[in-house]
Order: sequence, then C-alpha cells, then structure tokens
Amino acid sequence: MSFLTPFEYEFFRNGFIAAVVIGALCGFIGVYVVLRRMSYIGHGLSHAIFGGAVLSYVLNINFFIGGGLWALLAGVLIHGISHRRWVGADAAIGVVTTSSFALGVAIISTHRSFTRNIEAALFGNILGITHTDVWIVVLVSLLVSCALFVIRRPLLFSTFDPEVASTYGVSTGKIDLLFIMLLAVTVLVSTQILGVTLVAAAMVIPPVIARYLTQRFQTLLIVSPLLGAFCGAAGMLLSFVFDISSAATIVLTSAALFLLLESALIVRGKKPAASHEH
Repeated sequence: MSFLTPFEYEFFRNGFIAAVVIGALCGFIGVYVVLRRMSYIGHGLSHAIFGGAVLSYVLNINFFIGGGLWALLAGVLIHGISHRRWVGADAAIGVVTTSSFALGVAIISTHRSFTRNIEAALFGNILGITHTDVWIVVLVSLLVSCALFVIRRPLLFSTFDPEVASTYGVSTGKIDLLFIMLLAVTVLVSTQILGVTLVAAAMVIPPVIARYLTQRFQTLLIVSPLLGAFCGAAGMLLSFVFDISSAATIVLTSAALFLLLESALIVRGKKPAASHEH
C-alpha cells in the first residue's frame, strides 16, 4: 500500500481535511485555553454539548444548528454562573455539564433507536463526514480564527493581567463571554470529528507541547496550530494503516509527541519554556 492509497477514497479525503482543519483550530484557540487555565471549561463544554446533540437527533434538527444553539446557551450559562461571587467557575461547569449530560442520558433511555448516532456524538464519526460538513468545518474555523484575531489585543491583555486590563478600560467580562462562546462553537464543530470524550485533549495537548518549544507568545500561536494540524494528518494516516479509531489515534499521536519531547528534555536535563514574551 502506497502513501497515497487512502486518498483514493472520498470518505478519507473528507475526514483528512476536517481533521487537519480542526486540529489547527483547536491548537490555535487552545493556546488561550491553556494560558487562561480554562482546560476544564473546554472539557465541560464538550460534555454539555452532548445533551444538545442528543436532542438534535431526537427532534431531527441539523446537528450544527441544534448543537450550536445548545453550545452557546451552555457557554452563556457557565459564564453567568461562574461570575457569581459565591459560585466558582468549577462549580458552574459542574452544574451545566452534569445537567446537560444527564438530559442526554435521559433522552437516550427513551429512544433506543438512536444508539448509533449517540456513539458518533461520544466518540466522533470522522469517516462519516460529508463534503458539506467539510465546508461547514472550514467556514466555522475561519470565522472563529478571524474573531480571535479581531479581539487579540484585549484578549491577550485580559489573559495575562485581567485586573490591570480592567483599569485600562478593557471590558474583561464581555471579552470572557465572547471567548467562551467562540470556545463553545469550536467544541461543537470538533465534536463531530473527535466526539465529546476527546475534544478537550485536542485543545490542550498541542499548546502544551508548543510551550515546551517556545517562549514567545506570537510564535506559540503559530507552532500550536501547526502541531494540531500535523497530529490530525498523522493520526488519520495511522488510523487507516492500523485500522483503529481515527479520533483516538489523533489524540494518541499528540500524546506520543508530548511524551517524546518530555523524555528528551529529561534525558538532556533541560527545563521547558515557561515564561512568555508578549
């Protein structure tokens, strides 16, 4: 079998493009997720969207429409509840996530015929991606990336020093809300590729690897998406060769890179880059 053999199949080409694009998007937005210590929010949103995915299947609504509205609602609720003085972000995520996931489980228990679709929501169905889905993924990725570029200065300011940012007139509350909504949309489009169980890993591992390689924030925004795209491409090819889950292979590829780099640093006795030049 040659290197190009998998690309003879349309389902693989669609999945490959989607994996590369989603890998790059998750790597890009994941930089802010990691630096803002919001990994738990990405994990929580992915599980919260499960309820919206199940509801969309039951009501026969397009996944991106139904899941999108649900994702935005979950993001707004998490943001609103977490800004209560007596409720922390972790508690807010716990409330929204468990409630939404429980709703999905409850609906599944009364609609056994949706088992196959639910498995796709949980573990992804990247080889079932259609040409239309690919265009949706590309379009959403471009919109999210453009939005992050537009708000890059206030977002960067509020990421590293939110208190000082507020004194300089930056509306940190609005920036946080907008970022969570962009994160929710990213999780939504990634769910169909990776499933709710693996999305968080795609947004965390590439940025963490990138932090080992560079101290410059601007370089981090380039290296992390490239790593995400590489893991998406390599994971798809390896999954085809070894006939295993594409989503799992993509995440395992990034995890292997992390372990390889960590091992190399330990052997050489070096410390990873920890600080950033803004």
